[in-house]
Amino acid sequence: MTTVKPAKARLLKYALAKPEATLEHPWGENVTKVHGKVFVFFGIDDGSEYVMGVKLTKALLYAKSLPNVEAMGYGLGKSGWVSVKTPKGALPVAMYEEWIDESYANVAPKRVSRAAAAPQGARASKASSRTSTRRAGRSSPGRARPTRS
Repeated sequence: MTTVKPAKARLLKYALAKPEATLEHPWGENVTKVHGKVFVFFGIDDGSEYVMGVKLTKALLYAKSLPNVEAMGYGLGKSGWVSVKTPKGALPVAMYEEWIDESYANVAPKRVSRAAAAPQGARASKASSRTSTRRAGRSSPGRARPTRS
């Protein structure tokens, strides 16, 4: 059984491994941000039952059906933010990591979240093909350039 403190440390480390993720401490809380936007609230290390707060879309209905998950306060719940508290029994750390992935994808700029989701080899080849297309002076198909009269 994973206890709360080591699980939160693991989840924080997991969130910080995301591209361009940073740790900040507004209001004395631990939060992870990408491009200045919070994607996970970890709260204060005070031994409370609070695990994290994340922004969900795909897993939102399932998450809200759990007894340890509720809509976040201050109006954040209206846009998919939920507070996750310690469940009875073992912490489902793998599921929480998936929720962090989803929250990151919801908050990060699309170019950053797409890069994070792409396999490692695909990132390099995609970037190099894009720059070679630009260098060759070709425009994107389907994208007409305005003509001057």
